[in-house]
Amino acid sequence: MGEGTKSEALFQLDGRPSVSQALPLALQHVVAMIVGCVTPAIIVAGVAGLSDEDSVILIQAALVMSAITTLIQLYPLLRGKSLSIGSGLPVIMGISFAYVPTMQAIAGDFGVAAIFGAQIIGGIVAVIVGIFIKQIRKFFPPLITGTVVFAIGLSLYPTAINYMAGGTGSESYGSWQNWLVAFLTLVIVTGLNHYGKGIWKLASILIGIIVGYVLALLFGMVDFSAVAQASLFQLPLPLHFGVEFEISSCVAIGVLFAINSIQAIGDFTATTTGGMDRMPTDEELNGGIVAYGICNMVCPLFGGLPTATFSQNVGIVASTKVVAKKVFGLAAGILLVAGLIPKFSSVLTTIPSCVLGGATVSVFASIAMTGVKLVTASPMNYRNTTIVGLAIALGMGITQANAALASFPAWVTTIFGRSPVVLATIVAIILNLVLPKDAGDRTIEILKKEGAG
Repeated sequence: MGEGTKSEALFQLDGRPSVSQALPLALQHVVAMIVGCVTPAIIVAGVAGLSDEDSVILIQAALVMSAITTLIQLYPLLRGKSLSIGSGLPVIMGISFAYVPTMQAIAGDFGVAAIFGAQIIGGIVAVIVGIFIKQIRKFFPPLITGTVVFAIGLSLYPTAINYMAGGTGSESYGSWQNWLVAFLTLVIVTGLNHYGKGIWKLASILIGIIVGYVLALLFGMVDFSAVAQASLFQLPLPLHFGVEFEISSCVAIGVLFAINSIQAIGDFTATTTGGMDRMPTDEELNGGIVAYGICNMVCPLFGGLPTATFSQNVGIVASTKVVAKKVFGLAAGILLVAGLIPKFSSVLTTIPSCVLGGATVSVFASIAMTGVKLVTASPMNYRNTTIVGLAIALGMGITQANAALASFPAWVTTIFGRSPVVLATIVAIILNLVLPKDAGDRTIEILKKEGAG
């Protein structure tokens, strides 16, 4: 009876399952998200040209800050009807791919410090969205958020392909060894995603990276010098990278924070409906988004890149129905310990670019197709296809035409010409506000009449 009661505790938000029951489930959540959590830091470090030591610090901060923001979401710092800090829901927070395209542009032009300054401004934007969520939510229907997510996925494809080829600037860029390792990694990930079950499916990316890593070792692609130099224990270093408030970077990141604040509603809703058979309360949504904003104002001070709810962990909640906070608290504890051990973080920096590319290209494809699903949840009439088509066309087109904004001031290029996500977002929002709701229906009627005539 006692064991049965503890098992039931796994399915209760404030349940107290035994450590032996909770730990494997916590590890499952860590395995499902840890690669996605550290990869943005690895990508940004590469673009910014950071040293091995600084790259380790950036990865270390990604793990530590993800753990802390997860704990704040689980155990709110403040609960009130008008303002809460923390959702109190079983979610896992991690460094988000949604910001990677824009962070790459900022890191290349202004450095990592400008990312952290912009992130603080973005956190303020998120807090405002959280406080006024009821009033703001109507401006971001699934059509708009889907367009943004689709743009994010598309804009990440070149990053994945360049990584598969060995990483831009690498002496072995485009070699057959890089492509062999990358495709083997991709085959393993894809195969396990479609044919694997249980932990084999949940850990498909991690397993793919391990297989690709072993092959890369055989080709002599792995350099362990950074591991030898890394210490065994180190706390995050406050303001190690500095903070710089560059206006165009702040605008670009601020727009993304507004969008991702709304996007977080989807993850919170999927968590409660999938795991607890109910919709989230206004207090939970308010607290979750406000905490998301506050955490992203604090994370930059310790080298943590933007965090967000991790959808893959939401999927685990929906499939297992396990919602006990103790499970997620243990997962956060594992991330925290891993982040405090630079030796562990330094091992992650030894993963060859081709392995990361092979593992993440399927993730980026999944992001893009999630956007498509959100978009197609709305009727694909002439109005809606115009919004999505023009937003993606202008966003992707202008950023891919290198000299398209050459005659404009530098800040215009930073906001609109480096990452397609920001421009696609702004175009989609404006078109959704100005285009008449019935435009598509009227056009169809006219075409039908002309056809009949």
